[in-house]
Amino acid sequence: MSAIAGIYHMNNEPLIVEHGRILMKELEKYPADDVQTWYSDKIFLGCHAQWITPESVGEKLPYYDLERKLAINADAIIDNRAELFEKLQIPKAKQKSITDSELILLSYDKWGEDSPKYLVGDFAYMIWDEREQKVFGARDYSGLRTLYFHFQNNKFAFSTVMAPLLKLPYIEKTLNKQWIAEFLANPGMFESVDPSSTVYTTLRQIPPSHSLKVINGELTVSRYCQLPEENKLKLKSNEEYEEAFKEVYQRAVNDRLRTIHKVGAHLSGGLDSGSVACLAAPALRGESKQLHTFSYVPLQEFEDWTPKSRVANERPLIESTVNFVGNIVPEFLDFEGESSYTVIDEWLNHLEMPYKFFENSYWLKGIYERANQKGVGVLLNGQRGNWTVSWGPALEYHVRLLKKFQLIRSIREIFLYSRNLQVKKSRVVSVVARKTFPLVGRIFTGKEVDPSPLMINSEFAENMGVFETLLSHGIDRNGTISQNWYEIRKMQFEQLYYWNITGTYGSKFSLPYKVWDRDPTNDLRVARFCLSLPEEQYVQNGLDRALIRRTTKNLLPDNIRLNFRTRGAQGADGIIRMTSHWSKFINELEQMLNDAQVAEYLNIEFIRTIIPKFKEIPGPEYVYDQDFKILMRSLIFYRFIKKVA
Repeated sequence: MSAIAGIYHMNNEPLIVEHGRILMKELEKYPADDVQTWYSDKIFLGCHAQWITPESVGEKLPYYDLERKLAINADAIIDNRAELFEKLQIPKAKQKSITDSELILLSYDKWGEDSPKYLVGDFAYMIWDEREQKVFGARDYSGLRTLYFHFQNNKFAFSTVMAPLLKLPYIEKTLNKQWIAEFLANPGMFESVDPSSTVYTTLRQIPPSHSLKVINGELTVSRYCQLPEENKLKLKSNEEYEEAFKEVYQRAVNDRLRTIHKVGAHLSGGLDSGSVACLAAPALRGESKQLHTFSYVPLQEFEDWTPKSRVANERPLIESTVNFVGNIVPEFLDFEGESSYTVIDEWLNHLEMPYKFFENSYWLKGIYERANQKGVGVLLNGQRGNWTVSWGPALEYHVRLLKKFQLIRSIREIFLYSRNLQVKKSRVVSVVARKTFPLVGRIFTGKEVDPSPLMINSEFAENMGVFETLLSHGIDRNGTISQNWYEIRKMQFEQLYYWNITGTYGSKFSLPYKVWDRDPTNDLRVARFCLSLPEEQYVQNGLDRALIRRTTKNLLPDNIRLNFRTRGAQGADGIIRMTSHWSKFINELEQMLNDAQVAEYLNIEFIRTIIPKFKEIPGPEYVYDQDFKILMRSLIFYRFIKKVA
């Protein structure tokens, strides 16, 4: 794991070595196991290395291969090493010691610009091809490592983080108003529909699934991976599907246990993180290691106000997983004294941009800190599980059956599903009918979706044409893309802006805490496998998320594996956490109302009307209130603007 940076001058313009020192100086705030640089007359490469895997200890980065006339700078962990050993014909004696950056370099030497297609893992890298006088780089398929760049006036510069680039004398720190408009106008979680854009006009980023090359003074960015693919897997029985799934999922987990440090994991009471833990803990036992899990729990004084279908304190469920699986060292963390409000500046410092997901910000940061204190180097999670390993929306599947006129099968599935859910069949039929015929449902109920209140200044929005831009990508003013979960799933893999933020905070929090977030549910092999399965594997016999429920039999306790009725409600104590800072929170919002700089961007008049609603500390249920969300997001944006002004 590394923070990498570099500069390339075109048209024979001499390299100014001092500019390379500027880049490296900005990276000094991060802990490092080693710092190295390499440069020639045209290119400078620098690496601020943190050793995670056995092969990375003492690794030479940047690395120059004299025979091939290739230099590489990489922030990468490659997971399909065994496959690459075979394809690249790496001698067995060298396989244990060869580094991931060398594998990337050899892949480029063999396959050229197609080489990213052969790599599985989390990576961002740049290669200097001296023979062709070309810079070539790539970012992994879902963008779990960041790589920013500047290209202008025959100068190309890149870095894992933005701050070093903004210190270069020829790069202006100009805010990108289009990015800001999309960030503010879309109530959803992602920032911009352009996955290459950033909050600064002078900086771009390599989008997930893309490679970049600079040659003959021209820059080209190309997509190398496209999901979902058309290939469909056809096996003979449920047992064969389960066995094949278990094999690919276990391999993805095992490949992410490769570290010289302790292995940790986020653990909730759900299926995704639970399935990761139940595969990782037994595998670690063979290495004489334990799995250290970190779980958020509410404050002790919290009284659960959430509905029966939600669970604010998942500790009992987590403990059942821990006790059933074994070889787990659990920690339950309430992060007393921390809140979404107290961590704003730290998040802005790390992310280098405004953010929206404040609800879980304090415990995400807290888990990184605690993992670092415990000596954890790899922190497993199951963030993408809903779209891969635990996919299977029952109601949407029933709708599909009805639309295909498979009435007998649909009736049977609805009956079994209602029995598993312990609700009346008529209730399930009613929901399925409304989903099957949404227009009829609106006619009979008279219900329309209320438009979301707007955080963005209407004049600014109109000048930027932001709603037209969002609508051209199928996103309405409520941030809604589709009511169909199958369409949404497809877009999760096609539209790369969905996952930019995951890679952004994963990369940027890894650097100060020396902890690498790793998600087996997001493994490229797992994603391809899951997208290739027939839908009947995901919903059958009244089971939603059927494949993961079947496969984890005897691996997870049944109260987790067959939990149909409840889901976690993390962050439900968010208002209570802010009580000691509430007056400060309101005062800062009122200061924001009078700030002319931020008024250009924010809907100040609307914000002014909703602040009185929160003058007094509201009930705990307001943590999910839309107006409270607007206030918190506006304040985060306000703080960012003040920092960069």
